[in-house]
Amino acid sequence: MKYIFKKLVSLIIILFIVSLLAFLAFQVIPGDPTTKILGTEYTPERAHALREAMGLNRPVIVRYFEWLKNFLMGDFGTSYSYSLSVKEMLAGKLPITFVLTAISFTIITVISIPLGILLAKFEGTWLDRIFTTMNQTIMSIPPFFIGIVLSYIFSIVLKVFVHGDFVSYTVDPVKFVKYLFFPAISIAIPRIAMTVKLLRSSIIGEMDKDYVRTAFSRGNSRDSVLYRHVLKNSIVPVVTFLAVTIADIVAGSIIIEQVFGIPGLGRLLVSSIFNRDFPVVQAIVVILAILVVTVNTLADIINQYIDPRIKLR
Repeated sequence: MKYIFKKLVSLIIILFIVSLLAFLAFQVIPGDPTTKILGTEYTPERAHALREAMGLNRPVIVRYFEWLKNFLMGDFGTSYSYSLSVKEMLAGKLPITFVLTAISFTIITVISIPLGILLAKFEGTWLDRIFTTMNQTIMSIPPFFIGIVLSYIFSIVLKVFVHGDFVSYTVDPVKFVKYLFFPAISIAIPRIAMTVKLLRSSIIGEMDKDYVRTAFSRGNSRDSVLYRHVLKNSIVPVVTFLAVTIADIVAGSIIIEQVFGIPGLGRLLVSSIFNRDFPVVQAIVVILAILVVTVNTLADIINQYIDPRIKLR
């Protein structure tokens, strides 16, 4: 419990720092949001009055704590560009990006763990050499390029789906998930290669440990030693890596949403940065940070239960 408590305290501190940095970052970059809002009607007098009405003339630290208080209460502010509640704008975007992330993560986990174990079992064979070579190649290919290739093959050539024909989950959940499948594959493929390589190396490293030789000396089969002893210790770095991968998946989804025309959080983030719509950008950055830090904390807690030695370090 002490370990979990320390992790939760660390999580709160990290999120506080991230929220502060996210807020301050948009106070120091060049540009005035009032210029974008007023457009052709801009005058120094109108800009001053608008800044006063929006509270932008108050001290930064005062505005930060007011924003933080409102954020914790579920009020993310109002969009500068659309004069809409940021919470309402995100409500339709968050599920799209989260489902895309979940599908990608599921594909990575389901494929990479069995494949990593398989290659470790057949270390040094032709199968292992072929997949190791393929892994090195796949890891170097960016997801957006994979997305373009998959889109060309399955949309234009094979006509499995129509590129850009995105269907909202509120209209047809089945078509919604089907459309996200190929973007998820594009995000997952390089990360599958990374996870397979990590798990394979971890298992091979564990197989040289003294406790494994002891288990073999007692007459245990290779599969028995692998699944009952080695895998438990080998999976710890993989769990941590998969947790870190969540951040990569979310970052990858921002680009992939542009490739496949998905109206998710990524497209909203890019357009909001371009429009200097700071309340929207701040909310998205903090929400993504909450997701990433929470998943990493859960991974640490899970690892501690898998390997109790962790809490002693």
